[in-house]
Formats: sequence, C-alpha cells, structure tokens
Amino acid sequence: MNVNVQQEDGRKKTFNEINITPLTDIFLVLLIIMMVIAPSFQTVDNNIKMPEINSGVAIEVKNATVSITKDGSFYVNEKKVIPDNLYESLNSLAGNLEKKEIVVRADKNTKSSEIMKVMKAAQDAGFEKLIVAGEPLGSKQQKELEKNEEKG
Repeated sequence: MNVNVQQEDGRKKTFNEINITPLTDIFLVLLIIMMVIAPSFQTVDNNIKMPEINSGVAIEVKNATVSITKDGSFYVNEKKVIPDNLYESLNSLAGNLEKKEIVVRADKNTKSSEIMKVMKAAQDAGFEKLIVAGEPLGSKQQKELEKNEEKG
C-alpha cells in the first residue's frame, strides 16, 4: 500500500507501511468465535472401556475397600452389603480407621451412578480420601467375592 504524504518542505514522500490493527482485530474475533464453538465439537462416547494400567503407583490394600460387580452388587471388605445399608457399613468402618481412606473397585460395565452412591456414602461417613482403582474389577475377582459371600 503506497500513500503519498506531503512533507513540510513541499515534497511528496511515499508511506509504505502496513497498518496491522485491523488484521489483529479480525484474528481476535476469530479466536473468540473458536473458543465459543470448540466445546460443541466434543463428542460423548457411551462405550468407554477403562484402559489397563501397565505402570503407575500401586494401591496399598486399605482397611476399607468397596467393590462393585457388573450386576450392581456392593461388597465392603469382601462382605456383601445391600445398597441401602452402604452408609451404615462405611460409617462403622470409618470409626475404626486411623486414615480415613477408602478404595473403590468397580467392573468396567458398572454404571457411574453406582460409584456416585459409594462416593456420597463415603463422604457422609467421614472418609477424607477416596481412591478409584484404575483397573476394573475383573471377572475372576468378582467370582471370588461371590464365593466368599456364599461361604460366609
């Protein structure tokens, strides 16, 4: 863009610089539009499978462990518990523990609402830390829980 500018001594000088202010304004508007629209590009996948964990920190066996099987059965320290009695079971455990920590293990097909029940019951019972195990509760472990429940 060449613009002739009249100087004080009467000669014409060529001004050939680009004004980038309008260009910057356009980029800022495009950035704002993309920030508003970007969340709508995310899709929800209802068929989420939990990944297997090959490394990381091992979870210590705690005094309080809640296992949830694929059929929605709750086990507190390998003893079957009715969902309505989950709070009472956790509350009685919480009084005997030094560290108010609980580990939740669930089958990969367990509904998140079942895990939310455990979270609410643990919070109400006074647990301060809830650890969700990264690897799902395997079918072998579920069968062991059911066998232990039948024996005891």
